[in-house]
Amino acid sequence: MALKDKIAFGAALPHRSPEPIDMAAVVRVAQRAETLGFRDLWVTENTLDHVFCFDPVVVLTYAAAVTTTIRLGASVVVLPAHNPIHVAHQWANLDYVSNGRTILGLGLGRDHHYRQFQVPQEGRVRRFREGVELIKALWTEPRVEYRGRIYRLENGTMAPKPVQKPRPPIWLGVGHPDALRRAAVIADGWMGSGGSSNAAFVRSVPILREALERAGHDPAVFPISKRVFVSVDERPEAARAELHRWFTVVYRNPEGTDASGIHGTPETVRDRLEELVAAGANHLLLNPVGRHAEQLEALAAVVGLS
Repeated sequence: MALKDKIAFGAALPHRSPEPIDMAAVVRVAQRAETLGFRDLWVTENTLDHVFCFDPVVVLTYAAAVTTTIRLGASVVVLPAHNPIHVAHQWANLDYVSNGRTILGLGLGRDHHYRQFQVPQEGRVRRFREGVELIKALWTEPRVEYRGRIYRLENGTMAPKPVQKPRPPIWLGVGHPDALRRAAVIADGWMGSGGSSNAAFVRSVPILREALERAGHDPAVFPISKRVFVSVDERPEAARAELHRWFTVVYRNPEGTDASGIHGTPETVRDRLEELVAAGANHLLLNPVGRHAEQLEALAAVVGLS
């Protein structure tokens, strides 16, 4: 059975790179991914970055204009670095202009985000939870009265509302066991980060599934995903070298080449993806780190989309 018959696959748009990105490559990947049958297109948010990186809403709006059906997601928007009212309005607009195709991935961020954006780390979980509640309310209610400890809004109105009803899905990109349990309660999906190890993903899935069952949600239909940085080449050494450069230059974590990434021949990559499916993934985001159009075709063949 082809992998595409077991789970859904997303594709990463070219958006983060040690070199500037050609907008023609963004168009080619977006349109070809839609034609091939990938379910969604994804980007990250890295605002103060040491490499080239597009703003997620801007590049996804661009992709929305050149496609018609493929879904559009960011994993993750670092919510504490933003006012949730702005996030709600931006993503409602993106859902509106794309005719209901957005997926909003949210995360708590790392320590440096709080320093860079002068956001207090104290109470960050409450800040995050209130932010999620406020976004949901602004998307679904005609007038919002919100009184949290951190955020307050009186008689708040917002238009346009999202096209998706009752609202666009919110996925969380978190790894701590407590955060996984939180995701089971407040989120509509979960995606393990590309920088986290594949072993960590395997450990996380049972925690999430148990929490979903306790919350009364069916783990079989709740999206359980992982971003997979990947390189496919008939020459295994070339595939590893490409991925190693990415993890060294962009992630500054060369050990991630083997711990977090997947590289090798089409057969090797297929086998490694099968391991993640066997561990419980029902969606995988395939993220080439270069040669994007070429790698998209190779990955489509690996999973059976072409």
